[in-house]
Amino acid sequence: MENLEEYLKPGSIIDSDSRTVIEYMMSILGREKLSPSEKAVKLYLRVRDDIKYDPYMPFFKPEHYRSSNVIKLERGFCIPKAGLLCAVARAAGIPARIGFATVRNHLITKQLLEFLGCDIFSFHGYTELWLNEKWVKATPAFNAELCALHKVPPLDFDGIKDSIFHEFNSANARFMEYVAYHGEFHDVPVDLIVRSWEEVYGKERIASWKEAFTNRDKYVQRDFMKEDII
Repeated sequence: MENLEEYLKPGSIIDSDSRTVIEYMMSILGREKLSPSEKAVKLYLRVRDDIKYDPYMPFFKPEHYRSSNVIKLERGFCIPKAGLLCAVARAAGIPARIGFATVRNHLITKQLLEFLGCDIFSFHGYTELWLNEKWVKATPAFNAELCALHKVPPLDFDGIKDSIFHEFNSANARFMEYVAYHGEFHDVPVDLIVRSWEEVYGKERIASWKEAFTNRDKYVQRDFMKEDII
């Protein structure tokens, strides 16, 4: 049997006990009497759409992923958003953990492809929620507005079955495929993520990203919503 209590506890990054996280969770759920699955769906939809997807965010320090910070910034890429869904779920009494997979993105912007150097997203983040006596995957990464630009329906979640990514977009073109799974964690393993990215994207590229973010270089101050879809 899994130790579900472990996945109700806050982490240093998935800070489900912070006032910011608890207040955000309460603003979504209120005092309404809901089942765990109903709570999970409401939390998922708000995290998906409240927090705008932005791949050009700092990534190399714990504070870059901390759930309370993500709420304040209202922006984040897949890992901070998956961590935030974990945090609000735990705050609502739902065991939750963060998982990672390597995915290949077939619908990517020209600018992001140049930035990454390939169409592989290493350590893409998703959330697992304990609902109806089983772990269910949910991926709140892409907000509805962004999905509309990419001509793919926003990914829904019913609190019952896994919701990962649409395999095809609305034009029946391949959108996303999962290449490998890396397991689930209680908290965000920042050092492991950075090491994986160095292996996939190269140490020099990662070092250049760190320098650009540290110096607030315009190279990383981009608007992903306005980029050229390939």
